Amino acid sequence: MKQLVLASNNAKKLKELGALLEPLGIQLIPQGELAIPEADEPFPTFVENALTKARHAARLSGLPALADDSGLCVRALGGAPGVLSARYAGEPRSDERNNAHLLQALSQHTDRAAHFVSVLVLVRHADDPQPMIAEGNWHGEILAEARGEDGFGYDPLFWVPAAGKSAAEMAPQEKNACSHRAIAMQKLLTQLADL
Repeated sequence: MKQLVLASNNAKKLKELGALLEPLGIQLIPQGELAIPEADEPFPTFVENALTKARHAARLSGLPALADDSGLCVRALGGAPGVLSARYAGEPRSDERNNAHLLQALSQHTDRAAHFVSVLVLVRHADDPQPMIAEGNWHGEILAEARGEDGFGYDPLFWVPAAGKSAAEMAPQEKNACSHRAIAMQKLLTQLADL
């Protein structure tokens, strides 16, 4: 498997996942380059949405496809924003508005525990009866204000106690060694090695 269609048009996600796959010589092709529209994500779970996106990209490209459905789950908010992380503050999508909305939602809570979730699904073809599924969780806390310039999404608000900094203060290589996507990718690579 030398090429995979990435079932996403998110340039930052492409860069992050591409860097994790590069050592294997696997090229990620964003679905937008193949004129594949984004799939609907109507489901309440990360795994259902990732599987739907992977099958959609594989069906329209004729190539194996990789999808990532990820988000932030905050304990005090019952797991929100969860699968709605990218659209937490509504449309149009905006990291700044989502972060502001999260801080407002947490303004009356002292429990700041949260974790990022990434579910990666790889299908060899659209009707693959045995998709490869891997999940990674990255635990931390939500800060009271943004810190750092790197990363995307909720990274400036996500405090990583083990690193002593926010995810947005971490260098890309540092983040790629411990993030939810990195953990999920390591699990997926183990499955790929067993093929």
